[in-house]
This record gives sequence, C-alpha cells and structure tokens, in this order.
Amino acid sequence: MSTVEMSQDGTRSTTAGSLSGWRRALLLVNAVIAWAAVLLSLTLNLSGYYLGIDTPDSPTILGGSPGGQDTALERFLDWSTYFTILSNVTIAVVLTVLLLKPRLFTRRGPVGATWQALRLDSVMMIVVTAVVFNLLLAGGEKSGWDAISNSMLHIITPTVTALVWLVAGPRGLIRWSTIPAALVLPLAWAGYALLRGSVIGAYPYPFLDVAANGLPSVLVFIGVICVFGIVIAIVMLGLDALMRRVLPARQ
Repeated sequence: MSTVEMSQDGTRSTTAGSLSGWRRALLLVNAVIAWAAVLLSLTLNLSGYYLGIDTPDSPTILGGSPGGQDTALERFLDWSTYFTILSNVTIAVVLTVLLLKPRLFTRRGPVGATWQALRLDSVMMIVVTAVVFNLLLAGGEKSGWDAISNSMLHIITPTVTALVWLVAGPRGLIRWSTIPAALVLPLAWAGYALLRGSVIGAYPYPFLDVAANGLPSVLVFIGVICVFGIVIAIVMLGLDALMRRVLPARQ
C-alpha cells in the first residue's frame, strides 16, 4: 500500500518511495530495455563488429590507430564517448537504483537532489538523443545486428522511457532548481568529448569537430542543444504537475 505526500502546490504526488505495483512493473520494463540496448551495443563494439562498416579506412569508430590495429580498450573508449551511449546508460543506471533504493530520490540534501537531477537527465537526455539523431545524424538503411542496436538506442528506448516517465513517474521529483542541476552531466560530457577530440583529432559527432567547424560554431551548437534540453525539462515540469492530477497517487 502506497503512501501519499502533498506537494508544494497542494496536490498528491507519487513519490519514489511509494511506487505502486504497476508503476514498478513499467519502470522495470524500461530498465530491462535500456540495459539490453546498452549491452548489445557494447558487445557489438568490443567484438569488432563495426570494423570496416562505418569507417572502412579506419580501424576505430572515431579514427585510426598506430599500425592500423585497434584494441578492445580503444573501441570501448570510442563507444563510451557517444552521447547516445551516455543517455542510455543513464537510464539503465538511474532506473535500477530507483527500483532498488527508491528513497534515495526523496532524501533531503545533496543526495536526493543529485538523484532527482539524474532522473530528469534520464528522460531529457534520451529525448535529445532521439531528436538530434533522427533529424541530423540518421544515414542510410542499416542491416543485421546494427539495425537492431540502432533502433534500440535511438527509437525504442527513447520512446519507452518518455512514455513510462509520463505514466509512472515517480511524480514530484522535478523542481525549478532541478533543471540547472540536470545540465551538469551533459555539459560535462561535452567538455570531455571536446578535450578528448583535441588530443586524438577525432570527435564523436561532426557538429563537434572543432577543426572543421571552429570552436565558436561548436560552442553555439552546444548552447542551442542546452536550450533545447531546458525546454524539454520545463515541459516535463508542467506535465509532472498535470499528471499528479490525472493519475492520483493511490492508483
């Protein structure tokens, strides 16, 4: 039996510590799909599946290696640099913690604030991933395991994550102060990707290529994406308040 807490606006909210059975089931399905997407992508990359597919003249995803041979570690570092991977891993980890330690999300102080920001990140970042990929990056038709992995990372997981958050919440975790905190992770990723790119001479996405586009252009693009993320977060804040009224906490 769930408990009901009153939010600041007087409406009932389903907190992370009081998730009902059907909400937990939806969150579990979401977590399993995210983990499956991450593990399949990781397996394909570490096994060398992509060698000669995307970049036939380069042994690694982001560029070549001395001697023309890459290693599993190099492939892992390339794989982990993609925002797509970070957003899918964030979903998998956050939902796992939410299911196992839900009260971390309602604790007072920095611990609770951090997990609330990460829950917002898990939806905001995957929506950005889906929109940017499908509008700017999607290329020709893919086949085999590559097509399955691509669909899971860029279509299935984003869609399921957004719908599960909308229906299952948990509600009441987003405040105005949560939004700037949620920008820390994506901005840290951008800084890492640019720093690594300046060292190895290759970037995970063409719009981050400082050598080709110039630093001002790259920073403007990052700023635009941040504004888009803020808009998503504000929409989520409004939907969160609305869904507290549509789906009462005891359902």
